[in-house]
Amino acid sequence: MTAESLHASARDLIESWCPAAGPERSLREALLAFLGSAPRGCLREHAPGHITASAVVFSHDEREVLLTLHPRVGRWIQLGGHCEESDDSVAAAALREATEESGIDGLSLGSGLYGAQAHPITCSLGVPTRHLDLLFKVVAPEGAVPVRSSESLDLRWWPVGALPDGADVLLR
Repeated sequence: MTAESLHASARDLIESWCPAAGPERSLREALLAFLGSAPRGCLREHAPGHITASAVVFSHDEREVLLTLHPRVGRWIQLGGHCEESDDSVAAAALREATEESGIDGLSLGSGLYGAQAHPITCSLGVPTRHLDLLFKVVAPEGAVPVRSSESLDLRWWPVGALPDGADVLLR
């Protein structure tokens, strides 16, 4: 795939996303404006900010959510990361990242966009930037046992109603 196809997949996802809340509607419009001005905005090379792909990974019964203690962010967050030109779409990037970071095979990707967030961060570019995070709902198979990758300080299931203090994850 190409930067152009990733860009088109991000635009299509955001255009078809119909958030109910006012702040999410504003974020939707800001994301579309960003993509309109940043043809390579889905790749980490775009230093002012870039689209990132995240997966909110739920247990098979959706009672728990898998969170990573991120070394740069210092908080429990959902799995995810940068899009690569080899990804077929932003959704494919989210599934790839979730599989790599969780060690779980057989993850099931929900349809459409689960949500979006914007985060100031100093990522692998080494300079302050913004992650414009497109979130996807992912469900793990029954009995899934996560395996922490080198990209995480810790990785574990948390009850949806009892997330750790300071967790930064969008749940619906």
